Amino acid sequence: MAKLVLDIDPEVIEDMTKSAEELHLSLSGYVEQFFIKKEANAAVAPHLKKEHELSDWVRSLVLAKEPTPDFDHKAEYGKHLEEKYGV
Repeated sequence: MAKLVLDIDPEVIEDMTKSAEELHLSLSGYVEQFFIKKEANAAVAPHLKKEHELSDWVRSLVLAKEPTPDFDHKAEYGKHLEEKYGV
């Protein structure tokens, strides 16, 4: 085992310690497990590094990968206003 000295805000250390205690881990074990898990996720799906931050229900809201090129936003908004207000 190697030792490492870090300069971290005391409030963050307190939060980390509480989280580690909830998992019945030492602070060192908690930090180690965090990075092991992070590396495992990156190895399994490296193309999802940014996407994994979104929850599943948010990802399910995406209907199309790319926008429709001939979609007229202004015309659709105008139709919406006509329907809503009868203008």
